[in-house]
Amino acid sequence: MEIESYLGNTLTGDARKSATAFFEYLSDCGFQLERGQGYWADKLYWTVKHKGEYICFILINGGEDKTEPVGWVIWMDSGRTGRFADNIPDERTKEIALKHIDICGNCGGCDKPGGSRKTIFEKEFDNVCITPMRFDNPDAETVECVKRLVGLVCSFSHYL
Repeated sequence: MEIESYLGNTLTGDARKSATAFFEYLSDCGFQLERGQGYWADKLYWTVKHKGEYICFILINGGEDKTEPVGWVIWMDSGRTGRFADNIPDERTKEIALKHIDICGNCGGCDKPGGSRKTIFEKEFDNVCITPMRFDNPDAETVECVKRLVGLVCSFSHYL
């Protein structure tokens, strides 16, 4: 997987460990990773797909241009997170996920400035970004949460 070749050069310590664990999970489950295009083409940015549908997005070492934190970021895709209204994970996963709601920063990516109102795990949020969850430099426990969330949106019940 191309993304793994960048880990050793850009991440260290626990960040490298947690990123490696996440990428191994993606590979084991057969996800497709595509390098970013357009605005993202010159960054270490990938889209993660399952059966042709976007699941999440990953940026490594975003701090180079000062628009994202140094390290790595995972964003959950809005189109697939609609399943969160019907599928509630265990309480710890839900707790971690709800701490990572992505409030719109008016970057221009959302359908309307200021984001929108979304229901995530039966809880209402205002001004949510088009990518409703954002995990900056996730630690090992948070990566396990994201893996369960990815399994949830892809109906991988054996990963929940």
